Amino acid sequence: MKTKETTVADYLESLPEDRKKAINQIRSVIKKNMPAGFEECMQFGMIGYSVPHKKYPKGYHCNPKEPLPFISVASQKNFVAIYHMGLYTTPKLMEWFLEAYEKADVGKPDMGKSCIRFKKVEKIPFDLIGKLASKMSADEWIATYEKLYVK
Repeated sequence: MKTKETTVADYLESLPEDRKKAINQIRSVIKKNMPAGFEECMQFGMIGYSVPHKKYPKGYHCNPKEPLPFISVASQKNFVAIYHMGLYTTPKLMEWFLEAYEKADVGKPDMGKSCIRFKKVEKIPFDLIGKLASKMSADEWIATYEKLYVK
């Protein structure tokens, strides 16, 4: 569900209390663990963690006016979603994540290509999300992105 909100604070304020609490906790573990070089922003109607233009002036190939997206967090109609482009593009990272998710003992992951869906906020493995956020630096993400998407 895209939002018309343009700031993270406004986006959070628009959420129901249970979602607001969960997304704030996700934000907290991402910000605590994410390597330098990423910035929080609103992007594509979600809270985003992107490589800013000051670090990667080319921006996103689909729209160079946008910073290079990496992780997004959203409250969708029936679930909380985390979109992690590194999972989509890096098989070793996906393998690590699936093994770690199993060990987290929160059930089977509900996933799409880059999307991790949580239908029950009490089943969100916050520590694992923090570890996932720490696994790829901005420079590693830029190198992976350019290898795969920049012609």
